[in-house]
Amino acid sequence: MNLTEYLNKRLKKHKILLMTHVVVGYPSLEENWKMLEAMGEADVDLVELQMPFSEPSADGPLFVKANQDALRNGVRWKDYFDLMMSASERFNFPILMMNYCNTAFSMGFEAYCSNIRIHGGEGFIIPDLPFEEFGELFELSRDQELDPIMLCTPTNTEKRLQNICEKGSGFIYCVARKGVTGQNTELDWHADDFLRQCRKYSNLPLALGFGLSKPEDLFQLHGKAEIAIIGSALLKTWEAEGEPGYRKHLMSLADARD
Repeated sequence: MNLTEYLNKRLKKHKILLMTHVVVGYPSLEENWKMLEAMGEADVDLVELQMPFSEPSADGPLFVKANQDALRNGVRWKDYFDLMMSASERFNFPILMMNYCNTAFSMGFEAYCSNIRIHGGEGFIIPDLPFEEFGELFELSRDQELDPIMLCTPTNTEKRLQNICEKGSGFIYCVARKGVTGQNTELDWHADDFLRQCRKYSNLPLALGFGLSKPEDLFQLHGKAEIAIIGSALLKTWEAEGEPGYRKHLMSLADARD
């Protein structure tokens, strides 16, 4: 079953799916595992594991700090892929690698795709790599049966949006607004209009991210998008309330899928 087929199967169970996020190595690898266990218990639908990077340009202050602290904690490739493999063997949700383009360049695209597949990943997200520069990544990902997830933003021209959607695989990641992760997003008619525009050019499931935080956000997206992406808000809860608060927040989001 490929990723799109999996998502469509899950959509027979829920009105919208929940995708969550972990910055590997922050606060620690041990705490990452507790987060993943909570995600497994909440039966989340999809998880992105972020390889920390020194200059995460799409991330807001919370994730920038998380990336920098993870690097200071000494997280390396082996730690990342060990966690990916352990999670893919233990949990039912598919795992996507999220990283910046320097990470993929430094490893080499062929080794990058091979390592994701070997360690149980289903695809990857590279937010700072324009689709025009993917080049051989498209062919290499097909060879490894991986889904390269395309990002669409409200600033894309109509033609570019069409081109991005046509290159999409797995699902389309729709960025709710300009800016970085973690800022609040009001789901007004602008977001609705943007989702309709993306829908015009792709039959793949649409995921909306950047700034979603609460169950009400998921309820508002019923019938408009197929996946809600929540990352910064959950990490903020972990820092403020620890594991109990994190689990409570996560369960409230999971319950809002229906």
